[in-house]
Amino acid sequence: MEDILLLEAIERYLNGGMLAEEKAYFEQLRKNTPEIDQMVVEHKLFLHQMEGFAEHRNLKNALHESHTRLVEKGDVYEGGEISTKGLVIQLWNRYKRVTAIAASIAGITALMISGLVAYFSPAVSPNQLVQLSHKMDQIIKTQQAQGAKLKDKIPANKVVTTSGTAFLIDGKGYLVTNAHVLQGSGAVVVNNKGTEFNARIINIDKERDLAILKIEDKDFTPLGALPYGIKKTGLDLGEELYTLGYPRDEIVYSMGYLSAVSGFENDSASYQLSLSANPGNSGGPVFNKNGEVVGILSTKQAQAEGVVFAIKAKGIYKMVDELKESDTSVQKIKLPTSSSLKGMNRVEQIKEVEDCVFLVKAYNQK
Repeated sequence: MEDILLLEAIERYLNGGMLAEEKAYFEQLRKNTPEIDQMVVEHKLFLHQMEGFAEHRNLKNALHESHTRLVEKGDVYEGGEISTKGLVIQLWNRYKRVTAIAASIAGITALMISGLVAYFSPAVSPNQLVQLSHKMDQIIKTQQAQGAKLKDKIPANKVVTTSGTAFLIDGKGYLVTNAHVLQGSGAVVVNNKGTEFNARIINIDKERDLAILKIEDKDFTPLGALPYGIKKTGLDLGEELYTLGYPRDEIVYSMGYLSAVSGFENDSASYQLSLSANPGNSGGPVFNKNGEVVGILSTKQAQAEGVVFAIKAKGIYKMVDELKESDTSVQKIKLPTSSSLKGMNRVEQIKEVEDCVFLVKAYNQK
């Protein structure tokens, strides 16, 4: 009985039959319950298939009725032969519009079905993964649209190549981001107040797609203990998550949930998330409800809206431990393991966290 009521609710949701308050509640339920979200997707696909079947059936009936009328008029014999060449021309002139419509419907139906299959199919090729960093042309367009200018700490003979997001893993100025964000020889980072700092690239781990930066600037004041911890253990399916990042020149918040415990093509080092992410979000921290960093945003699936992937936070521990064995300059990095944000509401957590999340601009020689 409950399943029937749920299907009725999904029908009303897809058909626009819910009141605003009921729709908002259902959408929140959908976000928090992956099983219901999947049912909505499957039912939407089913309705599309039924509409296609109805169109096909109606077309078939229309053609049958047309054939019957032609037989009654004597234009077509039951054997299926046209009486004369003149009748062929006459018949074509009379019914070419119907034929064109039928062909159009068939073509549209085929395109619709292939599009749905491409959209909902879980098997996609690697080139359908899109990195969430800004490229040079995107940066220029964003700056032109916002009237922004590059700041003084980027050397005059350098040009910005890519940008993304980074966050502190140690209050002394150590940050982590994605390796693909740092496509250049140097970088600057910008805090949420717009202050820019020189940063040194310490390590780039392309295999994990992670990198470490160190702020080295007299204007930077080291922080004490970070408000969040970096979580080593896994997540549960459906857990609510949120992220902060720089898809634009100011910090942007987005929320969603864990939709799969593995990433693209079952990558065990990543999670699949359901949330909104755009170029510039690469390297951004993903937090759970307790304000713990559980992942680092990296890529999204090109043909599926809201399907993004994040590297599991335990990858930070592995990278730092390996780096300490070969580089004595990072021995002082102390990763935070506990969060002081547990029990705070979301707005309070963001106020504590946003000072630790930075815009990254990588630059290279002109």
